[in-house]
Amino acid sequence: MMEEKTSNPIIRLIENIWPYVVAVGVAFFINSFILVNATVPSGSMQNTLMPGDRFFGNRLAYITSDPERFDIIVFHYPDDESVLYVKRIIGLPGETVEIKNGKVYIDGAETPLDDSFIPEPMKGSFGPYTVPEGSYFMLGDNRNNSWDSRKWTNTFVKKEKIVGKAMFRYWPLTSIGGLH
Repeated sequence: MMEEKTSNPIIRLIENIWPYVVAVGVAFFINSFILVNATVPSGSMQNTLMPGDRFFGNRLAYITSDPERFDIIVFHYPDDESVLYVKRIIGLPGETVEIKNGKVYIDGAETPLDDSFIPEPMKGSFGPYTVPEGSYFMLGDNRNNSWDSRKWTNTFVKKEKIVGKAMFRYWPLTSIGGLH
């Protein structure tokens, strides 16, 4: 037996639009609660992320765990929370970060952090900065051309201002893949 189609145009319209309404609702939910869709506006994270790159961040990454050193995160810029930034976590809560002759040292260690991922040696000396509990010290990978914790009025990013952990670049197609 064939099912009869209704002749009421309003019901037919609702039947045709319903799948699109559901799709938009699901997309809104995912974008608001699971993923952050971000675009890289500047060269501050070169060569890890290039200007114009697009990536997804995981909004749920830090629900059951804390951010770790070297995580790349999306967060509300401490000096203007209406702006989202993307940087790398360098200093963890309670640590003292000091930059001497372009090398990053944590808690007075004799050995600097591994910075093999930055495109050129960092210049200058900064700090020391003691990271408050519940906050993080951020640096861009392109350290000589990055507006980061060293230059902000509000030096640290509070954990509750973290939007998500950068996970997967989807644009450009030639660079598609996971972010470390």
